[in-house]
Amino acid sequence: KLVFGALLKFAQGRLSPPTFGQLGLINFLKSDSYKSEIDEIVAKFERRRNSLMNEIEQIPGTFCRMPEGAFYVMLKLPVESAEDFCQWLLTDFDLDGDTLMLAPAEDFYSTPGKGRDEVRIAYVLNEKSLVRSMEILKAALAVYPARISAEAVH
Repeated sequence: KLVFGALLKFAQGRLSPPTFGQLGLINFLKSDSYKSEIDEIVAKFERRRNSLMNEIEQIPGTFCRMPEGAFYVMLKLPVESAEDFCQWLLTDFDLDGDTLMLAPAEDFYSTPGKGRDEVRIAYVLNEKSLVRSMEILKAALAVYPARISAEAVH
């Protein structure tokens, strides 16, 4: 019973693609129509990435590199602790009833202290939601009590 319980947790965590999903993908890739489907998916993520990057450029004191293959960005914020900022967003900030949940990036690095002032943002949402999210982030950073100066970030 304990083994099945542990297996269920892994399955629910989606740590690996299910067998049927892998088999379905193989058949899809062998079909003639996959090229146009893949091109459409790539174009959709490029639009999302470009929308996100355009919005980030409008937020003073932030910095990130243009991703070339990932579905996320590591965004440097003008804060000392991204984890504290993320918690503050959820507990103390809203913009017209909306707030934002971000992933502090420090745990994505193996170097101690690296990413302390960064968040990871996946651009898996639709463009409208990404734009709204960046509006919320911009407004939040403008009033965040522990914000550091934009000059100190660069």
